[in-house]
Amino acid sequence: EVQLVESGGGLVQAGGSLRLSCAASGFTFDDHDMGWFRQAPGKEREGVSWISSRDGSTSYTDSVKGRFTISRDNAKNTVYLQMNSLKPEDTALYFCAADPRVHRGPYSHMLVPAYDYWGQGTQVTVSS
Repeated sequence: EVQLVESGGGLVQAGGSLRLSCAASGFTFDDHDMGWFRQAPGKEREGVSWISSRDGSTSYTDSVKGRFTISRDNAKNTVYLQMNSLKPEDTALYFCAADPRVHRGPYSHMLVPAYDYWGQGTQVTVSS
């Protein structure tokens, strides 16, 4: 059974930092692209960041470029999202997701339908 467990969320002031972690199990972690998504109340889930299983390449939505960094540690089956210079607009429930296809690459990599496996989410709240 595929399991993704996020942690690291919390309440921070604008300008602060958080590091989210996602512990994965139940599949060959090294072979699958991973993504981070977020969903604010009343809004659709949106892609935040993506990291390749093949070459370490990454992608970010425009609103977080220069502030967020995604990384993965295959030895620990864990993907991270380092979030710096947080803004109130970043407030959301953050989800880790695993692409079900092996080494899919950057095809629909920031779209919800591309992912079959999701964590339970971790709440990030940024106060102004």
